[in-house]
Amino acid sequence: MNVWWSATSPSSGRFAAPEVETDMAELVERFEWLRAQGRGYLEVRRDDDFPVLTMGFQDGVAVVHLFTSAETTCLLLGESAADAESTQVPVMDEPAEFTAEFVHRLDHAWEAVQQFVRTGEVTGLGQWYEL
Repeated sequence: MNVWWSATSPSSGRFAAPEVETDMAELVERFEWLRAQGRGYLEVRRDDDFPVLTMGFQDGVAVVHLFTSAETTCLLLGESAADAESTQVPVMDEPAEFTAEFVHRLDHAWEAVQQFVRTGEVTGLGQWYEL
């Protein structure tokens, strides 16, 4: 099964917007490289243009966005993995601040992304908050 994705580039350290189509192993490889750097951002989708899941992470915490269309964005409610009231994670190339209610442990967020890639479903990932 193939997945379409874009992510922070190993060569530049900046978000590389052009999407690539690969198998899951290449996405996992990129994620593991980003994890070793301590931060990163990725976007994934399956066959259709939507939904798209994004994950920005830094220092072991992550925030997951869901785009169900070009006009509709949601945040996955987290498990309050942040010690502080808010946390910054990269969104594309810019740091963005999120309240603790949207922050996940990195492993939990990554599992949600992998589950989405496997199933194409977002309903079983948790509760979504529409922006």
